[in-house]
Parts: sequence; structure tokens; C-alpha cells
Amino acid sequence: MKQLSELMGYRESIRVVDATIRDGGLVNSFRFSDDLVRALYQANIRAGVDYMEMGYKASRAIFDENKFGKWKFSKDEDIVEVLGLTGSEKPIKLAVMADVGRCDYEQDILPRSESPLDLIRVATYIQQMPEAIHMIEDAKNKGYEVSCNIMAISAAQEGDVRIALEMLGKSPVDVVYIVDSYGALIPEQVARIADLYLEMGEKYGKKIGIHAHNNQQLAFANTIEAIGDGVDYLDATYAGMGRGAGNCSMENLISFLKNPKYDLYTVIDFVEKYMKPLRESGTVWGYDLQYLLTGVMNQHPRSAIAFTESGRTDYTEFYREIED
Repeated sequence: MKQLSELMGYRESIRVVDATIRDGGLVNSFRFSDDLVRALYQANIRAGVDYMEMGYKASRAIFDENKFGKWKFSKDEDIVEVLGLTGSEKPIKLAVMADVGRCDYEQDILPRSESPLDLIRVATYIQQMPEAIHMIEDAKNKGYEVSCNIMAISAAQEGDVRIALEMLGKSPVDVVYIVDSYGALIPEQVARIADLYLEMGEKYGKKIGIHAHNNQQLAFANTIEAIGDGVDYLDATYAGMGRGAGNCSMENLISFLKNPKYDLYTVIDFVEKYMKPLRESGTVWGYDLQYLLTGVMNQHPRSAIAFTESGRTDYTEFYREIED
């Protein structure tokens, strides 16, 4: 059982990362209005959020810029213009995600001294770890804070995870993330995985983070579990907006954290003024049966996303299809 003090008090080492534009962008092809992004930036500042993830640094050679909004590519000049940044001082740190094999990081990620960004989040599958290490080294050499998100951890063998963690421990990465890409984990499993990551973190001086998906309506519960275990970096999105079933919601997380630096009223105000209208305009995300089923079966949610996009409601037939 967790020590009560781990959940009832607060740790100065905890950092909240807003992933609304990045993970939420997977729902609407990153077509957020400049007004929403600017308002989210200001809301994050007032709410005390520590990092705001602007989107991806995706390769323009792989992805057609005409098919996506600007936050698929997160050009530095767009970040500066939309957020109205002047000078190098910012009241909140800014991040982007770079997927192994889907970005041109050597040319698109400029030295930190020339960029508004502070944190580069390298996302990798476990079999891509050598290239991920190279990306981490590149970003670190450019002066950034660097995290590594090992995706689809629920589908990985423990022996492979241990090897990957050892490789990351010896790298210059700052934070290593537990990522429940399929929304398949339950709190007991999160506790065991967190112990594994934290063991590496203690050995090599790394911080540990968690990024949870809500297929089984456990994203918040799994995040709380991780907090009690000693995980410090916590991803969340406003109204839980994210791919498929979405993520741990910012309103849940901020309401739980006891640190007075975090302000729940600001989060609720943004959800009311921006996220609710976004839903009402037809943007779809969040828990539904099809996502529950892929989560329970520890499957990638692509089939559930296709089910949703086609307007299907024959859940039992979908159950049969993915069971086969």
C-alpha cells in the first residue's frame, strides 16, 4: 500500500506536462485555431502547469503539410508568432515530440539558443532504441532537456524493457516515460512497471514520467498510482483530449495535486470556454466501448479509431472482429 503521505501531501519534484495540442492533435489533424492555442498557453501559465507540449516535429518529407495543421510540424517561427513570445524568458517551458523514424531532427530541431523550445520528447518503440539514443544525444548536445517515451510498454517483454532502460540510463536523457499507449494497464501493473523504471532512475539519476490513455477509464487512476510510487513527470490533457479514448484529464490531475501552485479554477474555465465548444463542433474523443475492448485486449487502438470514424455502433460485431 502507498504511504498516505505520498498522496495527501505534495512533492516539489512533481512536474505537470500539458499534452493537449500534441495528443489532442491526433484527433483533429492538429487543426487548432491560433486563438485556442494562445488561450491554452495563457491558461497553463495561470494554472501553474510546468510544461506545454506544442505538437510534433514531424518530417515534411514524410507528411504532407497540406493535410495537417501547423502543430504536426511545430515550426519554431509558428510557436513564437502564435504565442506572442518576445525575448528568451517564458513563464512556462515549451516542449515538442519527435518520433523515431518520422522526423528530420538533425535539421528541424535547432540549437536551444536559437529556439523557443526547452524540452525535446523522443518517442520510440522498444526495438528502435539505438536510433532513439542517437536522437537523445543530438538534442542534449543542442542544449535541451530531453525525455524518452517508450511507447506500447504493455506489449513489451520485461527482459527487453530492462535492456532498454539500461541503455537509457547510460544516455544523457533526463526523464524516461512509462507510456500506456494502448490503455491496457491497471494500477497494479503500473506499480510493478514504475518500480522497474524507478530502479533505473535511482541508479543513473534519471526522473520518471507517466503518459496514460483512458481506454479502460483508468488513466487518472494509473497516474495517481504512479505518483504514489514516486513518478514525478505527469502528462495530462484538458478534458482528456487525445487519440482514441484520450488521456488523463488535466482537471482530474490538478484537482488531485495538493501543491497550491496549481489552480483548478483556471483549468475548468478553459475547458468550459474552449474544450466544450470543440466537442460541440463535432470533434470526437474519449472513452467508448470500442476503446475499452482494444484496451482490454492490449491492442493498438487503430481498429477502434476506424470504427469510430466510420460511425459504427455494432459493438458486439466489433468485439468478434478484434477477438479473431
